[in-house]
Amino acid sequence: MLTVSGLRKRWGPVQALDGFDLHIEPGEICGLIGHNGAGKTTFARIVAGLERPDTGTVRAAGLNLTTAPRSTRHLIGLAPQELALYPTATLRQNLRLYGGLAGLPRTELRAELAAVAEELLLTDVLDHPIATLSGGQQRRAQAATVLLPRPRVLLLDEPTVGADPTTREALLRLVRTRADEGAAICYTTHYLPELERLDATLAVAASGRVIARGNRADLLDGLPGEVTVTFTGAVPEHLAQTSTTPGELRFSTPVPAQELARILRDLGPDTTRVRSATIREPSLDDLYRSLATGQLPAETHDAA
Repeated sequence: MLTVSGLRKRWGPVQALDGFDLHIEPGEICGLIGHNGAGKTTFARIVAGLERPDTGTVRAAGLNLTTAPRSTRHLIGLAPQELALYPTATLRQNLRLYGGLAGLPRTELRAELAAVAEELLLTDVLDHPIATLSGGQQRRAQAATVLLPRPRVLLLDEPTVGADPTTREALLRLVRTRADEGAAICYTTHYLPELERLDATLAVAASGRVIARGNRADLLDGLPGEVTVTFTGAVPEHLAQTSTTPGELRFSTPVPAQELARILRDLGPDTTRVRSATIREPSLDDLYRSLATGQLPAETHDAA
């Protein structure tokens, strides 16, 4: 559905994109993660037609958005980080405006407006000025303007930043629904548990390009998990060199279950002093920390 190839964009001395490649299938939610300055927002603005790349192509539904941005704009919906709403107009007026700009016929617009307002828990505030809505309601209203015309490609750039739990739940539920209906969705976020809840595939961006791409299991393969064993009294002497907290053994390993089994097997009489033993498998937070420190496993880089 969405294929981006070789995007490059320079802002003066800053190379914002440097060969950015990404493909998202219909019905797929792709979680785009990376540190600030990785090129995520520049990528989204180019796909939405708000910026032109120096080189590279963007295709959606087989059409070239790079050469014909106006005629293909209806395919793309972008929810930017910043609110893009008219504060003195009501929510209903904002939605009518955005729906009209998207080309929705009046009858269809009325039906879609009512549906998206209900799905995002906004029905009761449709006739309230945007400026009077809470922060969470404004964030949902921003998403509603993009979801209203049901674009085939959705770009959601930090859609829940600063959102309350009600807002986050409503947005995630509707994003999942739109993917199930066949939309290709690029979901940029720093809230990594959201990507787990959405069952998203992942694309890791750094220095203006995608350096890893795949599902969660593939990208976490090779990252270390954590083993924690607590003892009554001191940690056994032969393990003490890895202990930093009295009575607690904690260390990272790519095979936490196997390492825990080995430790317990070799404890001998000290087994009776074990108070608790836990393992933590690698998570998306670990992947993100590896990204931040530039220490991704070699096989993860190869996934790109």
